[in-house]
Amino acid sequence: MTRFEVWGDPIDHSLSPRLHTAAYATLGWDRDYGRRQVDEESFAAQLGSLASDIGGLSLTFPLKGVAFAAATWRDAAAELTGAVNTLVPTATGGFDGYNTDVGGIVADLRTQGIDGISRARIVGAGATATSALVALHELGAEDVDLFARRPEAVAPLAAVGEQLGVRVSARPLDAQASDAPEPVQVTIATVPGGAAVPPEATRRLAETGGLLYDVVYGHWPTALAEAWLAEGGPAVNGLGMLVQQAVRQIRIFRTGDPHTPLPREDVIVDVMRSALMGD
Repeated sequence: MTRFEVWGDPIDHSLSPRLHTAAYATLGWDRDYGRRQVDEESFAAQLGSLASDIGGLSLTFPLKGVAFAAATWRDAAAELTGAVNTLVPTATGGFDGYNTDVGGIVADLRTQGIDGISRARIVGAGATATSALVALHELGAEDVDLFARRPEAVAPLAAVGEQLGVRVSARPLDAQASDAPEPVQVTIATVPGGAAVPPEATRRLAETGGLLYDVVYGHWPTALAEAWLAEGGPAVNGLGMLVQQAVRQIRIFRTGDPHTPLPREDVIVDVMRSALMGD
């Protein structure tokens, strides 16, 4: 029987087995999906000794960069972001690499009514911020204000923005209240769940930031989301993104194409959401 796995470190908290198992059962797909703790140092050896019955891998922190390097072919989203969260062995002994985080963000934001936008914000400048930037481009954004504590971290995202034709403007998180950012429909937060944002900065961002789309889902509400909600702004967590990126992984595992919908995909999405809630 073909098996699939999610790799990362730590990995015990991963919700991917719950999502994939629920989807496979609904598809009537006789496949197994497990988890394995793999760190960056052991990744190459583990990949080199991959069992022949492994049909594909999901990669989570901290493996998306080393998975990118290991892929012998990459989709456009992976090439733009430098991150791979899905690897599929090929008949020639290589690996096809995909980034389904971008598509997951796009799909879930559209369910929130976010599309056809011209301007947006990102809070944080880590690896996930790059996927968020590419997703915002797909949703129409031409200008993105990027709020980060470290100005030097913005340069790689600005370079990606230049490739996409998106103007990325670096903004410090500790800017004065008089430095009011332009209004946007959506703000994507990519900072860790426990990271505190200065109260004055949060107030200023929430006033004109539209929907706070916080990619964190394990510690909800995050410090930023809690402050945002206190200011009366709408906020959602990243569980929808988690589901939608997993749907695209399953599409890849099934047909090799992240864009070909699954049979009864709307039903499968509902089943996966219910699995997260423990229903």
